This record gives sequence, C-alpha cells and structure tokens, in this order.
Amino acid sequence: MGYLRAQATEFLRALRRHRESGPGTGTGTGTAAGANGALGEPGRAAQPGDDVDAARALRRAARRISGTLHTFQPLLDAGWAEEMRPELAWLSGTLALEHAYASRLERLLQALHRLSGSTAFPAPRPVGRAATATATTTSVPPAAPPTHPASANRGNLTVGAAKAGALLDRQLTLARTRAHSTALQALGSSRFHAVADKVALLASEVPLSSAGRRSATPAPGAAPVDLRPLATAARERLTDAVAALPLVTAGSPYNAEALVHGLSPDPAPHPQDTPWHQVRLLLRLHRYALEALAGADPRTDGTAGPPDDSVDVRLLAAGEALDRHRDASEAAAAAAQAARTPRIAPATAYALGVLHADQRHEVEAARYAFQHSWRKEPIRLP
Repeated sequence: MGYLRAQATEFLRALRRHRESGPGTGTGTGTAAGANGALGEPGRAAQPGDDVDAARALRRAARRISGTLHTFQPLLDAGWAEEMRPELAWLSGTLALEHAYASRLERLLQALHRLSGSTAFPAPRPVGRAATATATTTSVPPAAPPTHPASANRGNLTVGAAKAGALLDRQLTLARTRAHSTALQALGSSRFHAVADKVALLASEVPLSSAGRRSATPAPGAAPVDLRPLATAARERLTDAVAALPLVTAGSPYNAEALVHGLSPDPAPHPQDTPWHQVRLLLRLHRYALEALAGADPRTDGTAGPPDDSVDVRLLAAGEALDRHRDASEAAAAAAQAARTPRIAPATAYALGVLHADQRHEVEAARYAFQHSWRKEPIRLP
C-alpha cells in the first residue's frame, strides 16, 4: 500500500530531524534505520524547536501507520501487523506524554486566571534542552495581562488560586520532566531501534497477505481487491459508537450527573468519559482510512492527509470537539488529584474544586459541540 510506505518514509524523515536537532536529544547510533538514511547529516545546525516538531511528526506517523494496520489488517501479514501495532502504540503514547502534561498545566493555569482574575500564577517551566537554554540567557518576564478588581464572589477563590496554581505547577512539571526522561530513554532503547528497523523495511516493502498480494498485483483479467469495504467497516464502527452515546444528555446545557461524580472522593475516571474517548479513537481510524483511500501523500509542511478537496469539514469539527473533550476531562482529573493532596489549605482546596467544576463544564461544552457538528450533513471543502 502506497499510503503505508508514505507514512513510513515520513516516520524516518522525522527520526532524522530529531537526531539532527542536537546531542541533547540524541538516541544513539547503530540501528538499521540509520543505515537506511534515518541518521542526521553531520554539521547541520539545529533550529529552535526542531526536536519538538520532529517528535510530533514521529507521533503523527506512528499513529497513522498503527491505525492503517488496524483497519486494513486482512490485507496485511497477520503476524507482522499484530506485532507492529502495540509497539507503535507504545511509541506514540510515550512521546505524547510530555506535551500532554505541558498543555494540561497551561490549560489549568489559564482557567485559574480566568476564574479568579489573578495574575499570581507560575509560568509553565521548560524541560530538557529548553530549560538549559533558558538558564543561560537573560529573559524578560512577560507583561502581565490587565487586571480587574475582583468581585465579591471571586474573593475566596482569589485567596487560594495562587497556591492552587503553584501546587499544579509542581505536580505537573514533575510529571512532565519524568515524561521527558522516559521519552529520551525510549528513543535510545533497543525496543525503539527494533521499531525503527521495521518501519525502515516498511518504507520499501509492505508485508501483505495473500489477499493483499492479489490487490497489489492482480492476475490478468481479475479485479483488484477493493479497499472500500474495509474503510466502510471502520465508518460503521464509528457510527455505531456514536449512536450509543448519550447525545440527548450532551445536548442539554447542564449535565448534573456528570458534575455530581466529580464531587465524590472516588479517584476513578469519570464513567461517562470512556465511550467518548472510544469515539475519538474510532473517528481517528475513520479519518486515516479515508486518507488511505485518497492515496494521500505527506505534504510539504510535514503533515499527512488527503487532498484538500476531499476533507470532510464535519469530521474536522467533530474531531476538534473530541480533542477538547479529552483535554478538559484530563485537566479536570488533574485538578481533582491535586485537591486530594494531604494537608492543603481549605482555600486552595476550594480553588481546585472550582477549577475541577469549570473543566467538567468544558467537557459538557465539547460534547454539545460534537453532537451539533455530527448531526450536520457532510460538507466538502471546495
């Protein structure tokens, strides 16, 4: 399949960019991926943000390869596909953690500022090479946004907001630092080298099943294997999962059942979130299947996707809503976890409780946005 080869090539290109970004994020040498051109060119000067962009491109390519293996598995060598998918999931998940913690901290601090009107919050701290660069340069603190006198209703919240922000900063920055170290260790591990080796081979040849080989080289007079039934099956799985969602509840402005659970001491994930997260994953698989059908090639900006005239605006809007849903639900869980810290001041716990409720309201808003966009007729970009 040309789509799989294109994504494998994009993976190797991102790996080379990551290794060119500097020794601080180097992952070692000696892999077959390096022998196939994944290693950097000596003497190239690293650009700011190269490692971050390259890691994002690695995650993107790994997700698309894994999703394509899942959807079109009957056309691929079964043993090879089953072995590759969990390894690609491990890689993309490991690389995503640092960015997830940084985004979560930024989201929570911005929400605290919006709710309390206070500017006394720590700025998210960089990690890795960015932290070293910050320590060796003279930085000018950013100008504080204009403040407004806190209303009487915000008085108690403002008292604990600064301490709540500092607590979240300590916890999430520590988690981010650990995720950064874990990602570096993963990229230098033999496990990652084995994945890179297999992706390098995938860029030249896709292991196919007997049905896949007939699709690639059909016999004279025989019709090639159609990819559309497998893509249709992915769409039907998504449609069934969406049909099982409580869209009527999501269409109301206030979901009391969702908010009551957040007041409980139970640290388990919110029971209403799981089916929504599953729909997000199925929507992603559906999008990747459409890209494979369209024969999409990586674009010049490093992204991959179908031609612009085949992009479904409804799917894009639905995907953005589900991304916001995931971000808000994870931020609410982080606020609840921080509120369970022993011996914190009542004002700090109160601020974290208000923050948790705010993020659960953001979850409901994202659900409403999803059901509003999903029920629209599909629209193609001109």
